[in-house]
Amino acid sequence: MQSQDVAQRHAPASAGPVGIEQAEAALVEHYPRLVRIAYLVLPPGLGRSRRVLTAHALTQRALPRGRKRAAVLPAQVSGREGDPGYACLRERVLRAALEAARPRKGLPRLSQLPSPLPQVWGLRLFPRSGGADELALDQRLSALSGPARAAYVLRGLEQLPDAAIRSVLQAAGVDDPGGALAAANGVPAQPALLSSPEFDPCSLQARPTDLLRRRQHTKAALAAAAALAVCGVLVAMPGGGWGPDGAAAPVYAGNPAAEAALDPGRVTQVSPGVWRSAARADFSVWPARGPLTGDRALLRRALAVWARPGGTVRVSATPGTQTGGPAGPPQLLYAGVVDNARLVIFYDGLRIARYAEPKDGTQGAALDFARVDGASGAEASALVLGRSDGNVRYLTAPWVRKAAARDLTKPDAAVTPLALGDGVTAPLASPALRPGDCASWTVLQLTDASGTRLATDLGELVPAHLTAGRPGSPGEATGAQGLRAWAPFACSLAAERSAGIRSVNAWAYAAQPLPDGSGAADWVCTRAETWRGDGTAAMAQFHPPGQAAGTAVAKGTDTPACGARDPQVLAGVLWKSGAGHWYLLAAGGKDTASIRATGGVTASGRGPLLAARAAQGARADLTGTLTDGRPVAGLH
Repeated sequence: MQSQDVAQRHAPASAGPVGIEQAEAALVEHYPRLVRIAYLVLPPGLGRSRRVLTAHALTQRALPRGRKRAAVLPAQVSGREGDPGYACLRERVLRAALEAARPRKGLPRLSQLPSPLPQVWGLRLFPRSGGADELALDQRLSALSGPARAAYVLRGLEQLPDAAIRSVLQAAGVDDPGGALAAANGVPAQPALLSSPEFDPCSLQARPTDLLRRRQHTKAALAAAAALAVCGVLVAMPGGGWGPDGAAAPVYAGNPAAEAALDPGRVTQVSPGVWRSAARADFSVWPARGPLTGDRALLRRALAVWARPGGTVRVSATPGTQTGGPAGPPQLLYAGVVDNARLVIFYDGLRIARYAEPKDGTQGAALDFARVDGASGAEASALVLGRSDGNVRYLTAPWVRKAAARDLTKPDAAVTPLALGDGVTAPLASPALRPGDCASWTVLQLTDASGTRLATDLGELVPAHLTAGRPGSPGEATGAQGLRAWAPFACSLAAERSAGIRSVNAWAYAAQPLPDGSGAADWVCTRAETWRGDGTAAMAQFHPPGQAAGTAVAKGTDTPACGARDPQVLAGVLWKSGAGHWYLLAAGGKDTASIRATGGVTASGRGPLLAARAAQGARADLTGTLTDGRPVAGLH
């Protein structure tokens, strides 16, 4: 019975529908592991460089198409194995890798076609070399068939039992799972080697391709390009180095207002003490800081590139942010050198614009935008200056007195003070840059005259403000209760990277006694608000006692649930007791008068909590009634 239960626990995701958002969250969270699985299953005869690019392409193609959301209640099992989204993606990655390994007959399959992304021109990418043991294992795996390699990887890397391996292989289209498993048994199990850098296609080394052949094939093109480059340098940069407009495109209009916006002499520079007597605390009262605020040539290049970014400029923007030029002379917030780049940061009343150029050389300018309309107080307390080597530096507001780093997963741990020099923090770990599994989440803690607050880097120019409490009246997350509410769910912030997030609130809306008497589980709703208004995300999360991290069990996008407009939430989960019994658990806010389950589980109860016996894998739809008689639907 135990082996049967384990096999069921690891069954593939095809047992029920998986929503596109659930699969996307699993892809972001487990991307390195999925790419490693694809790399190991692909035939070694492809060569290490081609296997790397193919593994990334197959994994990125694994995301299901369409935007249909599935109304499901995932089984509550700790770890990767309990995530239906991960199980679905793993099956799709295996299927694609096995198809790519099969000989072509007639027209090639989609997985055997070259992918437009990712592509790296002029470089060969391959994992770091291991030792003799890794080489020997790679040679043994090369002698196996694709299904046998997949069976070996599922056993050694995923730690699946034989029954679950057969189920996964069968779901991935393998005709003879038993034969594949028997062939895999001929290679000694070495799970530690499968996790080594030798088989990590996300940690790569770069080498050039065949330089002689490239030179032979492109000699004429290079000569022509060199001639054009010389002409361009002579025309645009008569003195050498950056030209007057840097990497900007040619001027296309003579509008006087547009030209005034590009005049570095008209850029607004606020005096250092203005914020003390200002009526509001926002970006408009930030002083101009940095050692290069008087470098008119740098400011001119930054303004010109903002208005007319050339073809070599990398432009990025948070969702819903316009990338057009300034309507008038903007305000200068910072100009200086950070790491190996010269940075200029402007504010035009609605947006933050950051221009970056390499400190040495004239190639590779970048322009980044972020919306900040209506930002004040906590939301106007810090900006990202730059990221490098897994760390991030912030420029803080002039009213910030102290800065510190805090691990959000450890609420009782002490903070680490950060030095502040002219408003610039010392570097701290950035969760937005960290690959692999999440074991900690470092946030920025800022202190000013009004108190302390937390902000987290989500890969954008403006860090997201973290709060805790009931929607409509949340408080700062720096209190003991707020830190305890966030600790089990800190890693769920990874799902909100690069989404234009303004703030994220955690609301512990219910505590539910478990049916087996083993304690009470916490229900928390985390809601991410965006700068643009739409794209908000409400996520219901479940945290039973004895587990370090909680689990997201339901999510709604563009919904008012769990927000100031509609501070109500209802969600459910299938939970397995220590005795092996399955239950449907559901919880709503304190204003929930009754809950009803239909579909695979039929049950109802009064009050904001519901617990009912259920079969493993059952699916249920939840509806609730509030104390004022209004209905509330469960998040899916």
